[in-house]
Amino acid sequence: MSVNAYVFMGGTFDPIHNGHLRTALELQQWMGVEKVCLIPSRDPVHRKTPGRTAEQRLEMVELAVADEPALAVDKREVLSTQPSYSLHTLESLRRELGESASICMIMGMDAYQTLPHWHEWQRFTDFAHLLVVKRPGYSLPQCEVLNKFTEKHQTTSLQQVLSTPAGCVLFHELTPIGVSATQIRQTIAQGHSPRYLFPDQVWQYIQDNRLYGLTN
Repeated sequence: MSVNAYVFMGGTFDPIHNGHLRTALELQQWMGVEKVCLIPSRDPVHRKTPGRTAEQRLEMVELAVADEPALAVDKREVLSTQPSYSLHTLESLRRELGESASICMIMGMDAYQTLPHWHEWQRFTDFAHLLVVKRPGYSLPQCEVLNKFTEKHQTTSLQQVLSTPAGCVLFHELTPIGVSATQIRQTIAQGHSPRYLFPDQVWQYIQDNRLYGLTN
């Protein structure tokens, strides 16, 4: 029986690839939740604005998960008129789901390390749990403010995350798939085929819409 919790992974997904999809699916299975939602950002605040529109990136995510019932797409950031701050998304989810629902935000260790630069990041655990995916053998670098935050909120109990609304940081180790959106963009720009790095339907969409520098 699946657990009733809202679990999501945000990102630019420029484009979405098998690393994103496999991570989301493995976490869905490990957590025992009904599904993991992918939330494409409209205009990412902490990084360069993608060359593809929010609507194009959303369409690619929708194509990528269309045949996988364990994964879903949440359009709230693309449809929102607010900047794509994670705190705004968390506040929106909490209003929608109520005070007692478990909400869990997935992020990679690289993103977790940069949290002190995010907008009102220390309030994230007021609204959700943070599930941090780390590589085997990887540990946090020395950052006093982040280490104190981690010590205050860290748990090793998945059950605690699933049975409480918010407040925990849980680390989970996964071996990553060696593919990145940057690699895909470079491969296409060099005139090479990116097939097998992401779903075929996403590659077809890119070709149909002449994205990432395609000219013919």
